[in-house]
Amino acid sequence: MAVGFEIVDGYLLGEAISKADVVAALLAERSGVPGAAPFYRALEAVGARAADEAFVALRLVLAGRAPEDHAVRRLRALSSVARACAHGDATTLAATLHRDRAELGPLADGPASSAADRVQLRRAVAAAYARELEGELGGERNAERDLLR
Repeated sequence: MAVGFEIVDGYLLGEAISKADVVAALLAERSGVPGAAPFYRALEAVGARAADEAFVALRLVLAGRAPEDHAVRRLRALSSVARACAHGDATTLAATLHRDRAELGPLADGPASSAADRVQLRRAVAAAYARELEGELGGERNAERDLLR
């Protein structure tokens, strides 16, 4: 069972999905993965007021990874870039690329001024997001650099 993976990933990567729908999907398809229960209880308590970082941390747990700070920060940065690209929000994109430069690595240096640049950047970010969830840390920076060429 997907346990809401697709809807969480879609929301975090900028698809037109409401936070309320994400919470409802996660609560409707709960996983028995160790460590997930506290997140479900928190989502029950706060609902759509949940911070996106809670979705990111739960998504890591559901992928079998520990919700360590560096992984949460990286996925949150990738999500912020993807969402800004998807919504054509150049101001937020520029701020995120600057603020989260350390978490984004070479992705922060790619071109992002045109719509075509943002489409390519969003693809590269989605690929980096998937690799991060899979725990593929070796060579990720080089792969991201290649995606931006």
